[in-house]
Amino acid sequence: MTADSDSEVLDIAVLVGLQASGKSTFYGRCLAGRYALISKDLFPRAARRKQERQMRLVAAALAEGRSVAVDNTNPSPEEWRPLVAAGHAHGATATAYWFPPDVAGSKRRNAARTGRERVPDVGIHATFTKLRRPSLADGFDAVYEVRFDGRGGFLVRPDTDLRGGGEAREAREV
Repeated sequence: MTADSDSEVLDIAVLVGLQASGKSTFYGRCLAGRYALISKDLFPRAARRKQERQMRLVAAALAEGRSVAVDNTNPSPEEWRPLVAAGHAHGATATAYWFPPDVAGSKRRNAARTGRERVPDVGIHATFTKLRRPSLADGFDAVYEVRFDGRGGFLVRPDTDLRGGGEAREAREV
């Protein structure tokens, strides 16, 4: 399912990128209303077993027939593999939305944040060291690259570096 599709395909959208890369804004502008939002950032700071809680929420939403978007950094297969498996176990497609890293841009946007939303720069660097581009070989049914369009929106295109033979198609603005 793509960011502008109107079909009712059950999907788990896994947002993959650095902190302050635009993932939450993308969710709000492109997926909200069609996808239930699940994010560890929404849990109380002192919450325990955040991964288990997240997986319970994902499974519950999918079991109810609701598509879900998981808005965390999800930097590597260790984080996204259980999400893909949960989606497939519920008959959903698994879509990765890849936000290519721009450390300087993330640090700049992060500096404008306040309170709990702002993360220490060291967190951005730590995520960068783990960040890996998702591919079809990781079990995703589709992988899209998401970039800012320079006008307040996003440019979303099928990822052409799928390491599995994806075909290039035209990008679209959303």
